[in-house]
Amino acid sequence: MEELLVRGRASSAIETDVTGRDDLRFINKQLADPVNSLEDKWRLVPAFLQTKGLVKQHIDSFNYFIQTDLQKIIDANRKVTSDQDPHFWLTFKKIYVGSPQTHDTKSNLSRSTTPQECRLSDTTYAALIFVDIEYTRNGQIIKKRGLDIGRMPIMLRSCRCILEGKSPAEFADVGECPLDPGGYFIVRGTEKVILIQEQLSKNRIIVETDRTGAIGASVTSSTHEKKSKTHVVYAKGGKTVLKHNSLSSDVPVIIVMKAMGIESDLEIAELICGSDEELLALLSPTLEDTAKLSIATQKQALDFIGSKFKSRNLQYNVKRNAMEEAKEWLANTLLAHVPVEMVKGALHFRPKAVYVALMVRRTLQAIKDGGIVDDRDFVGNKRLELAGDLLSLLFEDLFKTWQQVLKRQIDASMKKKNRVSQYDAVKGIEQTSRFITDGLFRAISSGNWNVKRFKMERAGVTQVLSRLSYVSALGMLTRISSQFEKTRKVSGPRALQTSQWGMLCPSDTPEGEACGLVKNLALMAHITTDSDDTMIRQLSFILGVEDVNFLTGSELYRSPLTYLVFLNGLLLGVHRQPDRFVASFRKLRRNGRINPLVSIFRSIPQQTIFIASDGGRVCRPLIIVEKGKSKVAAKEISNIMSGVYKFEDLVRQGRIEYLDVNEETDTNIAITEADIIYKPEDDPALHIFQPLAFNATVRTPTSNTTHLEIAPFTILGAVAGLIPYPHHNQSPRNTYQCAMGKQAMGTIAYNQLNRIDTLLYFLCYPQQPMVKTRTIEMIGFDKVPAGQNAIVAVMSYSGYDIEDALVMNKASLDRGFGRCQVMRKYSAIVKSYPNRAYDRLMMPPNPPTAKYEALDEDGLACVGEKIYKDQVLINKQSPLETRGAGDDGMVTGAADASSFKNTPVSHKYPGTSVVDSVLLTTNEDDQFLVKVRVRQTRRPELGDKFSSRHGQKGVVGIIVNQEDMPFNDMGTCPDIIMNPHGFPSRMTVGKMIELLAGKAGVIKGELQYGTCFGGSKVEDMSRILVENGFNYSGKDYITSGITGEPLQAYIFFGPVYYQKLKHMVMDKMHARASGPRANLTRQPTEGRSRDGGLRVGEMERDCLIGHGTSSLLIERLLISSDIYDAEVCQDCGIIGGWQGYCQYCKSQNGIVKITVPYACKLLFQELISMNVIPRLKVAFDFDFTLVDNDSDCFVFDKLSPELRKKMSELSGVVQWTDLMHQLLGELNSAGVSKAQIIGVLGNIEFNPAILQMFEAIKSSSGDVIIVSDANSVYIDEILKAKNGRQFVTEIVTNPGSWDASGRLNVERKVKPPAIHGCPNVCSVNLCKGAEILQRMNNYDLVIYGGDGKNDFCPMTKLRSTDVALVRRGHSLEAYLKADAKRVENIKARVLWWTEANEMLTHVQTVLGQKQ
Repeated sequence: MEELLVRGRASSAIETDVTGRDDLRFINKQLADPVNSLEDKWRLVPAFLQTKGLVKQHIDSFNYFIQTDLQKIIDANRKVTSDQDPHFWLTFKKIYVGSPQTHDTKSNLSRSTTPQECRLSDTTYAALIFVDIEYTRNGQIIKKRGLDIGRMPIMLRSCRCILEGKSPAEFADVGECPLDPGGYFIVRGTEKVILIQEQLSKNRIIVETDRTGAIGASVTSSTHEKKSKTHVVYAKGGKTVLKHNSLSSDVPVIIVMKAMGIESDLEIAELICGSDEELLALLSPTLEDTAKLSIATQKQALDFIGSKFKSRNLQYNVKRNAMEEAKEWLANTLLAHVPVEMVKGALHFRPKAVYVALMVRRTLQAIKDGGIVDDRDFVGNKRLELAGDLLSLLFEDLFKTWQQVLKRQIDASMKKKNRVSQYDAVKGIEQTSRFITDGLFRAISSGNWNVKRFKMERAGVTQVLSRLSYVSALGMLTRISSQFEKTRKVSGPRALQTSQWGMLCPSDTPEGEACGLVKNLALMAHITTDSDDTMIRQLSFILGVEDVNFLTGSELYRSPLTYLVFLNGLLLGVHRQPDRFVASFRKLRRNGRINPLVSIFRSIPQQTIFIASDGGRVCRPLIIVEKGKSKVAAKEISNIMSGVYKFEDLVRQGRIEYLDVNEETDTNIAITEADIIYKPEDDPALHIFQPLAFNATVRTPTSNTTHLEIAPFTILGAVAGLIPYPHHNQSPRNTYQCAMGKQAMGTIAYNQLNRIDTLLYFLCYPQQPMVKTRTIEMIGFDKVPAGQNAIVAVMSYSGYDIEDALVMNKASLDRGFGRCQVMRKYSAIVKSYPNRAYDRLMMPPNPPTAKYEALDEDGLACVGEKIYKDQVLINKQSPLETRGAGDDGMVTGAADASSFKNTPVSHKYPGTSVVDSVLLTTNEDDQFLVKVRVRQTRRPELGDKFSSRHGQKGVVGIIVNQEDMPFNDMGTCPDIIMNPHGFPSRMTVGKMIELLAGKAGVIKGELQYGTCFGGSKVEDMSRILVENGFNYSGKDYITSGITGEPLQAYIFFGPVYYQKLKHMVMDKMHARASGPRANLTRQPTEGRSRDGGLRVGEMERDCLIGHGTSSLLIERLLISSDIYDAEVCQDCGIIGGWQGYCQYCKSQNGIVKITVPYACKLLFQELISMNVIPRLKVAFDFDFTLVDNDSDCFVFDKLSPELRKKMSELSGVVQWTDLMHQLLGELNSAGVSKAQIIGVLGNIEFNPAILQMFEAIKSSSGDVIIVSDANSVYIDEILKAKNGRQFVTEIVTNPGSWDASGRLNVERKVKPPAIHGCPNVCSVNLCKGAEILQRMNNYDLVIYGGDGKNDFCPMTKLRSTDVALVRRGHSLEAYLKADAKRVENIKARVLWWTEANEMLTHVQTVLGQKQ
């Protein structure tokens, strides 16, 4: 009896102890207390978790692969033969995997290893794969046993792991945590998880709508040999065609059926439509179409299909005719999962033909029903691939490829004429044994699954196991990864399906792009593994299924009672009494005659019964209800609690059964016993086994309850199960907590202090929550918690608590609240090189500098030493030369210090740390490995992130002295003050109830429960509070710590479980003044780890432009970034002169230095390398734009006021240029000399900002062009006088010249009688628009500045990327404002200016944007 009581009493799914925890099994109960089955049926959950569920499916799947699948793969690929020697063969007999071992190269011995040893020494937890072989040598058959062909990574806690079956004490002996779930691999010291992969069901007909809107049925066939996809589509014109990727065009489905030997159209119509005339009407266009093609016989149909192949399949270079090829394609490729057997020497195609007919029927039925198609996202149409399935695919591919390598090696050896000895297969196997090992290790460590045979290429199949907290590791092991593209914004696959109830957790999914695509298993979900269906097939025929091979089309759909029977997607036949068949099958399953994970269900719309025994179906256990009574009563629960029964015993007894999603649709499930419905007259058991009339109809599903939920809280997964009262929260809050619960610091495992991981976070003083849930106990979270119970006051305090910020009590922090430790790993490998050189560890310099202060004499940091940023932890030196050896084979100068360079490992992070431990070991490649673990203890500071278990996250806003904190009448100060505004919009009522229950628990001295759909009731909690003299609502009388006066309101006050998250200010804070730059662009590096700068991006730049802060822009984008002095040739305009010499012009004339961003100079040079020479053009009007005057008027104002008066009188009568020519002649006659005119021109007003603008344009490799109505002499002389001529590339104006007498002659640019014909207000003598148009194609950007009406024309010619600068207060502004349409005619960006400084700013800004 003692043995019985002890059996199976472990507290959690994860624990293998045999001592058990009475506090879990008998909470609030003595062993002799009565059991109330209504309340206590949840106690079945921990019993279930010992045998199945959570991580167990990974382990079961791997065990199935090791124990069954490996042998199947070997059996399918037994023999290797040689093309060179027909007498040689090699057969693989048996395969088995040993226990995990490591090989010691020094002693050349293998010894068993432990997972912890592999983690610490960066080795792989793997076991040897052994095979027994038989082969021929010298005509003799030789048998060899136990040959190793590679190493297999071993899943922790699987049947080959050393941890299997160990007690907690034995776990501790090997350095493992008894709570560790297992289910992952250790590859090169890194823990790797193979994520569960979600796939669409194989070998099932799925009716769906394609991209064009056409309805069709598709089947993805999958066998060990082949994978293919077949579509039957109802195409345009009512024709039903078959699509396959090996066919060049669609083939009418009737022809395919004729090719399979069903030549009669009547028989085809019967097989598809039965006696349904509506379906026949839909099929008739296809029949007529086939008749037009004159294809009546099987031979004609085969020839037709043979002509449609994309490429001929030339195997062994034997060209076969189209008919042979079509036959082989129909037998082996089309619907590959439907077998075609040889009967009397001919291929028997009938089962495949019936299957095609059924696909057509399903398609036509969907069209008849108005386009009702299957739901791809229904969980019943999905299969989940586990580690075992994925490894099986990979191993099979590697094994086959390895066999080919072996075969090539054998053939090469046999080919040799002058062989000294006979070929020995054992040596060949030993030489190539790394092939399988490397393939398996590479796939698991990289996550890339490449199976060449099935063209399967998947990335991200494995991930590094997250060890942030115990929950994050557990959550990762139950995660389901979908192959769907994350970037596509579709709601279908992301939506929460009703079919996910009890199978997948409704809350645990990430936010953002993977939302709804990455899912997690619910607590009691189990994933099936493949089981043999031969027995089920035989049983089905015994139970009255009529074989499909002996049925005609009319018999398949004879009456409403004729149901098709499918087994794993294959049509077995029909049954005339479906209710009886299903009931009998279930009865046998409940009595243990059939595997309990086989499912059977009927689909009334499709008149079909589906039996499934394949792997990857999600199922869950439910209590069977018969005649309104639950089959699990108080006695069974009592036996489970005392350990007399295990969960599987109840399954064997037919009290509990596993249902998959499809079978659930055929049942009525009650949540609680109170919900059970039973009407005796509606009980199918009373009618099912009575004889039926031939034309009777099938019974509709009963409304009576068939099953009972074990516990409603099991619809949530392991991570969502930690939330107390989740049914009182708004749904997204639970989703947020699922993400944050994985980031909460706490206890990782019992062996956390012996681990040396890259990064580990521990909470110094973790506590189990005051308000627990059943899930917390079942997964063992109360033993490795991640959080602390904080006294919370919900009130506004100090203003530092807005936007969810928290006010923290300094005294609480002093006492250790939220205190954590961060452990970091630093490692170095002391390598030896091919030339016998080696790395070495060196003593610190004597006397040691500050950088080397922490080192001991062996060159490693001392344990217990304080470490600061950039201090050396491992003082390693590496040889400069690692290739080649000296003449004597020894390394030349190996001992010479000059031949080594320093390659130390330094502490990279800010803050003071302490060296925690140093490990010396050897890795997989037998190289010396040093690991240093550094510890940092942190207390919460401003900006650290905390969260409750209800998705209420917040950062520390202020830390307040305890004397300033409010307190209640018992003198209790809160640890945290939370702003009440966090509640209304978040609707996290669960948090309020948690506070209430926690407060009641503290007062009464017991833990409370907040389990989903249950937990401690608010009414009971309020009663406890009132009985102990507290307010029923959890509010307290609070006194202000600052004024000493009572607060005017009662404050909600009590304990809430708070989690400290990994996001801490110390890890995020970053700033820099000057620092490293990127080599290519010479701009500051990016990112905190590289001491990068803070980037002023496009949006920040736009803000600065909006504020008009041009100097700040230049400082941020040029001076503080990558300012560079480049040399430019003024003649050719090409950047990149060198030391005053232009390579292009081959001269030193006209080289100027300009200041540009280095990235701009780089871009120009890259463009030049592509034969694109970038230039910038800026064009300006002259008078009133570049000079604040009219140059013509200015000359006459200064030299002859009389002629100036005459100019005003004649300006509207004589053409302006002609008038100037005439008046300049008169000026010359009046004795005014050339020197006088030039002197006056030199005195014209000219703003220095204009010269600055010219310089900026030239420094950006731009050209300055002046387009003006003045004349060339005036403009030339003014620019020379102002030192601006060297900046101007071209002057477009009326030509002017001096004659011998000193007279200035001016001519029109466009000479009469020619006219430019421009419709805009241009001068007769010059169209500025035409001049700009001629030149603008050579430039990426044109900036045009002007002030007069004649500047409107060139502005209309500008592109949308160009800029027009319009001066305020001149005729152009008035002209534009007179008609709004004129502004619309200017496509370019219009910028207004008044003073030259403003124009300069505009030009600088535009040029800055361009760069």
